[in-house]
Amino acid sequence: METGDVLIRPLRPEDLPAAMRLKEAAGWNQTEQDWMNLLELQPDGCFALEYAGSLASTATVICYGRELAWIGMVLTAPEYRGRGFARAVMERSLECLRERGVAWIKLDATDMGWPLYRKLGFEDEGPVERWALQAPAGPARAAEVVSGFSLDEALDREAFGADRRAVLRRLARWEAVSVPGCGYAMGRPGSKAFYFGPCVCRTAEGARALLLHFLIRHAGELIFWDVLPANREALRLAEQFGFQRRRRLVRMVLPGSPAPPLRNNDQLIYGIAGFEYG
Repeated sequence: METGDVLIRPLRPEDLPAAMRLKEAAGWNQTEQDWMNLLELQPDGCFALEYAGSLASTATVICYGRELAWIGMVLTAPEYRGRGFARAVMERSLECLRERGVAWIKLDATDMGWPLYRKLGFEDEGPVERWALQAPAGPARAAEVVSGFSLDEALDREAFGADRRAVLRRLARWEAVSVPGCGYAMGRPGSKAFYFGPCVCRTAEGARALLLHFLIRHAGELIFWDVLPANREALRLAEQFGFQRRRRLVRMVLPGSPAPPLRNNDQLIYGIAGFEYG
């Protein structure tokens, strides 16, 4: 890596216009508010690599206690790619997590990032797929079982494997609803499409009702939905509603922790929270 004029430092709110330019160059869906969410949730886990006074690369970390951490927003400006900047900011993120004593580290890898993460010791865990739909603009009847948001903490922990209440409280500020006794779903605006997720549910019928609620609310809009193919019922719902597969990422984990593996249940996850959250 070029070392002259390189500085790795905390990402700051005043960096967000430049961070958005990196995000736009990659074609991602996050908004400036998404960056601010990450900064406010984990201010000591968001990193900027500055080269000759310009923001050249970023990475963010969200910690779910000491059980699990998620790395996201690993971006490098096109003109600075191939110089080792992404590796440097990733290594700083991993150093931060080692200092915290986090047991498990995961991320969702694009095709571009996957070779780097393999070199850093990450291993494939399974695919994550983005599906998209231009929500129908015609009339549809909402499911009567959907009500105001209420988080079943035990259900969410069983599904995800770690305590993510802080992240969910943040994401619930936008749109969040529940099917009592069954599960919940959230949604938020994106720069390219409305984002459906996370969605955690005990049954496919409950997930269908939640999805329908959001499709009606956002009729005529483009919807992005990130699904774990391990949940075959989620895939069936995507196909039945007419979603089309857009892209595939690889969920990766850094092995070597002496801690027992996380006990999560992908069959309860009908939509992830986002590639930056897991």
